[in-house]
Amino acid sequence: MSITREQVLNALRTVDDPDLKRDLVTLNMIKDVAIEDNLISFTVELTTPACPLKEIIRRDCEAAIHKHVSPDIELDINMSSNVTTTRRQNTPLLPEVKNIIAVASGKGGVGKSTVSANLAVTLAQMGAKVGLVDADIFGPSIPTMFNVEFEKPQVKQVDGKNIIVPLEQYGVKLISIGFLMSADEAIVWRGPMASKALQQFLSDVEWGALDYLIIDLPPGTSDIHLTLVQSVPVTGSVIVTTPQKVALADARKALAMFRQPQINVPVLGLVENMAYFTPAELPTNKYYIFGEAGGRTLAEKSAIPFLGEIPLVQSIRESGDRGYPAAIQSEETTEWEAFATLAQEFARQVAIRNNNLDKTKPVEMKTFN
Repeated sequence: MSITREQVLNALRTVDDPDLKRDLVTLNMIKDVAIEDNLISFTVELTTPACPLKEIIRRDCEAAIHKHVSPDIELDINMSSNVTTTRRQNTPLLPEVKNIIAVASGKGGVGKSTVSANLAVTLAQMGAKVGLVDADIFGPSIPTMFNVEFEKPQVKQVDGKNIIVPLEQYGVKLISIGFLMSADEAIVWRGPMASKALQQFLSDVEWGALDYLIIDLPPGTSDIHLTLVQSVPVTGSVIVTTPQKVALADARKALAMFRQPQINVPVLGLVENMAYFTPAELPTNKYYIFGEAGGRTLAEKSAIPFLGEIPLVQSIRESGDRGYPAAIQSEETTEWEAFATLAQEFARQVAIRNNNLDKTKPVEMKTFN
């Protein structure tokens, strides 16, 4: 009996994407179907290279073909990815960037930049094209965390305009005010000057094609945050907090800012940093020195996804100080696994957001009350 392409597609119509709740054929995720004798080959194009459900989808496809076509068929299934977006192509600002992500915290010292850096590195390691903007104009830390403190980006002319070429380290494109100032120089600027710097990072940098552009925002809610949401359509935001009560109170304010009707940026989820302490000599022990599950509880009460918990371990701090993010470590350490879980859940929430919600638009407003 000869097998037709339509038989294969009908079988795969019984396989749903677990997150998007629609079948793979309707989602246009099945590509390059080929049939040769007893061999069927095709590609499943996932919504992100960081998809945590990759093997589940593969097994479901195998089971569907064997059930609905033939139990004796041989299969060659290729798993690829194409990160989804709701942004229009050929927009004047960041035309090739698929998703713009704001990483925010209500207060300083909760490890927002550490989370941003390791999230960016992990996504890049998983195959995504990633850029990182250090938008903490008054306290840039990304140059240190990526071991490029003394590097300077190149500048080239395009159509008579000076364009900055971002530095690239560990597979991530980077820009920071720290690259343009002396390491010992204090930045004493009024709000409009800081906002102008962020605008230049978005408009005057050659970002090229990116799946995710992560914006590491300063703590609190400030001119920088407003400038971002007014300049570009932000795909979504990520809130970083620590478990203790004072940090959670400020995290609620950051969450409330993005949920204001005038802003209305989707909150992709919450990350709990320094969730527990694990000493190197006792890697299976957990000590909740800042309180237990505060971030997870806040996420549940706020009806937003909980993206993961990052442990308080010495190696994460040391890696940041050395300019070698903990997520780069090849061995499957506790911290490596934590950042891998975070990256997978983050990418999953971006895909769900892009499937379920309308495209984002820059915020239009004159004043805030």
